[in-house]
Amino acid sequence: MADEVPPPAHQVPAVSISSDGTSSSTVQKARFSDRVRIRSILGRPDGGAGLAGQKVRISGWVKTGREQGKGAFAFLEVNDGSCPANLQVMVDASVSDLTKLVATGTCVTVDGCLKIPPEGKGTKQKVELSVVEVIDVGTVDTATYPIPKTKLTLERLREFPHLRSRTNSISAIARIRHALAIATHTFFDEEGFLYIQTPIITTSDCEGAGEMFQVTTLISHTEKLERDLIENPPPTEADVEAARLIVKARGEAVAQLKSAKASKETITASVAELNEAKASLSRTEERSKLKPGLPKLDGKIDYTQDFFGRQAFLTVSGQLQVETYACGLSDVYTFGPTFRAENSHTSRHLAEFWMVEPELAFADLEDDMNCAEAYVRYMCKWLLEKRYDDMELMAKNFDKGCIDRLKLVASTPFGRLTYTKAIELLEEAVAKGKEFVNPVEWGIDLASEHERYLTEVVFQKPLIVYNYPKGIKAFYMRLNDDGKTVAAMDVLVPKVGELIGGSQREERIDVIMERIEEMGLPVEPYEWYLDLRRYGTAKHSGFGLGFERMVLFATGMDNIRDVIPFPRYPGRADL
Repeated sequence: MADEVPPPAHQVPAVSISSDGTSSSTVQKARFSDRVRIRSILGRPDGGAGLAGQKVRISGWVKTGREQGKGAFAFLEVNDGSCPANLQVMVDASVSDLTKLVATGTCVTVDGCLKIPPEGKGTKQKVELSVVEVIDVGTVDTATYPIPKTKLTLERLREFPHLRSRTNSISAIARIRHALAIATHTFFDEEGFLYIQTPIITTSDCEGAGEMFQVTTLISHTEKLERDLIENPPPTEADVEAARLIVKARGEAVAQLKSAKASKETITASVAELNEAKASLSRTEERSKLKPGLPKLDGKIDYTQDFFGRQAFLTVSGQLQVETYACGLSDVYTFGPTFRAENSHTSRHLAEFWMVEPELAFADLEDDMNCAEAYVRYMCKWLLEKRYDDMELMAKNFDKGCIDRLKLVASTPFGRLTYTKAIELLEEAVAKGKEFVNPVEWGIDLASEHERYLTEVVFQKPLIVYNYPKGIKAFYMRLNDDGKTVAAMDVLVPKVGELIGGSQREERIDVIMERIEEMGLPVEPYEWYLDLRRYGTAKHSGFGLGFERMVLFATGMDNIRDVIPFPRYPGRADL
C-alpha cells in the first residue's frame, strides 16, 4: 500500500531470506544506537557478502592492527563482543591518523562501506569495511595495556577481571553463559513454571553443613563504638553521681516553688530544667554502661542487638524458600547467586556461585528425574542452535570434544540406576584392577572420579543415580520404605560428573521431625518449613543445577573460575 509505514531500521531482520532462497541485503542496527552489530554482518549465512555496498557504522575494540603500503593505509581487526569473529576494517591515511588506530585495545567507531575483499588477499571473510570517516577513537597506552595480542594464560587473565572480557575465550564463555541463562528461563516458562526470587540473606541453613557467610553489622558497630570510646571516654561513676545530684537539686527547687505558690511561668521553667536534668542523667547512665567488644548475653554474642535481631547468613540455596511457593503455586523455580564459606582452592569450587532450583508440586522422584533430564537436554540443544560459532571457538582452543558432547547429551536418553547398583559396578571395576583415589563401599558419597568413570567409561552417556543412603543426604529428602535410603537423585554427565542434585521432599511431618533430630539440627529455625507439612501437606520434588558446572560441561573449561565473570574464592574478591 502506498501509505504503509516501513518498520524502524532496528526492526528489520538481520538475516532474511528472499523467495529464491538467498539472503536479503538488509542489515540490522542496534535498537538503542546508530551502530550495526558485527554479528548482524558476519553471522549471516552468506558471511555478509550480500551486504556489499551497504553503508554502516560499527563500533568495537581493535584486536590487531597493522599499517601497510608504507603507512598509506591500515587494516584493523575489530570486535564488538557480539560474536567471536572480527570484522576486517580498512582505513586510508587520508581519513585518519593511523598511528592512533592500530594499537591493540583501541576503541573505534567508524562509518564505512561494506565491500567484497579482493581475491587473493588471504582473508577468510566474505566482506570487509572500507572506512570513509572515523567518528570516535578511544586510545590506549600500549606500554601499560595488560591484554596484548599474544595469548595470555587463563590464570594470568584472572588478574585483570575488569579487562578479560575483551579476550576471545572469556567473551565466548560470556555469550555461552548468557545463552544458557536464556535457555533456562525459556524452558521453565514454556513448561508453565513461575520464576520466584528467593532471598540472598537467610536465617536457615539448607544444607546443614554450617559453611555459611554470616551477615552482621555488629562488627562495624563495635569498631565505631570503640573509636568513640577512645575519643570520648564513657562517664565515670562520679559523673553519674553528679548528674543524680543535679536531678535531686532541680527536683527540690520545683517543690520549693510550688510550696511558695510561685507564678505558673516560673514553675513551668523550673520543671523544664528538671526534665532536662533527668534526660541528661539517663544519657549519662546509658553511656556509662558502654564497653568495648561485641555485645554479650550469658557469655555468648547477643544477636538480638544485630541488624535483623538474630543471626543471619548469605544463602547456600533458595530451595527451602522456593518450596513455600511450590506449596501454593505448584510449579516454580528460582535462579540466583548462592554462597558457601568453604576454604577450598580446587578448580571446582567457588565461594559465590549461581544455582537453578525448580520445585514441582504433586511430583515424585520419577517426575523430578524426567524434568531434570528434559532441562539439561534442552540447554544442550539451545547452545547448538544459538551459539554454535562460540562452541566452535571453544572446541578449537580448549576442548575439541565439547560439541560432540553437547550433541550426545541432546540426543541420548539418560541412563538410570540405583546408588546400590552404581556401587556394585564400581566394586567390580576395582576387582578388575581399576584404581580410585577414594575407596569404594556402600555408604560413601560418590566422588567426582567415581561419577566420571560411570558416565564416561561404563555407560558413555549421561546417567541419573538415585536412592542414596540417608546418612549422606539432607534432612528434607523423603525416606524410602527400606529405612536406609532416601528418594534422592544426581544427574551425572561426562567431563564434570555431578551436574544436578535433587530429591522428592519429605512431606510427612513426623518423619521429617525425626530426621531433624537425627542430624542434631535446631527445630526453631525450621518451624516455618514444618508448617508446610502441618497445613495442607503435598507431595513435591525438586532439584538444583550448579550453573557454573553447566558452563564447564558445555565449554570444556577446566577451572570454574574462568566461567563466571567475577570469581570469588578464598583470598580473592576483586571488584
